[in-house]
Amino acid sequence: MSNITSIKQQAVENFAAQFPILVQRGIDEPTWNALCNTIYPGANPDSVVMAIDYCKARGLDILLKPVHLVPMQVTDARTKEKVWRDVPMPGIGMYRIQADRSGNYAGADEPVFGPDVTEEFQDPYNQSAKIKVIYPQWCKYTVYKVVNGQRVAFHALERWKENYATQSSKTECPNAMWRKRPYAQLAKCTEAQSLRKAWPEIGSEPTAEEMEGKEIIINEIPGTQTPLSVPAKSRALDAMRGQHTAPVTLDHEQATEHEASAGVDHANAYADHCAAIEGASDTAEWQQAYTSAWAWASETADQAITDGIKQVAGERKAQLNKAK
Repeated sequence: MSNITSIKQQAVENFAAQFPILVQRGIDEPTWNALCNTIYPGANPDSVVMAIDYCKARGLDILLKPVHLVPMQVTDARTKEKVWRDVPMPGIGMYRIQADRSGNYAGADEPVFGPDVTEEFQDPYNQSAKIKVIYPQWCKYTVYKVVNGQRVAFHALERWKENYATQSSKTECPNAMWRKRPYAQLAKCTEAQSLRKAWPEIGSEPTAEEMEGKEIIINEIPGTQTPLSVPAKSRALDAMRGQHTAPVTLDHEQATEHEASAGVDHANAYADHCAAIEGASDTAEWQQAYTSAWAWASETADQAITDGIKQVAGERKAQLNKAK
């Protein structure tokens, strides 16, 4: 056996010993690194494992990212307490895959949009400024399915005002993605609705594109998961490393009440600022988004937040420079 082969074998054995829970799921070290650094960068390891199981149960290739981990504010219906958590949700790509696999998908028409609407929203980060948004009033999407040998049309119509996501629960202002891509975002939501109508067997769950930035209300035991922005001990990750033998769950250790309340506001704004930076199409947009994000991050006095903003901004700037 050559030295290179021996080294590779040793690396495989070390990974298997350190992360047995991943090896049981057929995940090797290169795949795990790709999931954590490229497919779901910054996601909690617990949530990545949850996405692995989600895709495995549906026979999907997780490296194609058919399911998204959407940071969502979850409100307990009984206590009204709010926490942040990663919620696995299908992407529009997953619905397309399942429709195609059915064998009777027969194409789709281009989306049709209603008249443009111009509206000004209060800037949640600058009370003296307004944000002008131009969006389509509605979108109609048609998909076709072969039924008894006939090509049958299934239509869906969705309105922008009923679908767009806000920057936070405290403002009506659309988030960065819905401001930058009002037509594309609404088209994805409408396409998902038409696919669900044509293929109800794919499920009734809303897609990540429909729910990103929104809030859901559930009845659950309060306090079972902490805000994403609060550092928490990952029991799943500990189990992967063989540090304890307790049953693995996807919960986190509880944070203090002060940490949780601080984390909710920061997590929401942080996600929106990062989306604005990553969505910048040129240096000018990048500079504007970074300046706004940095001013907000400095006000939080949270080193983890400022470091995160710098990292996201640096990565996007490098991408823009490379594209020149």
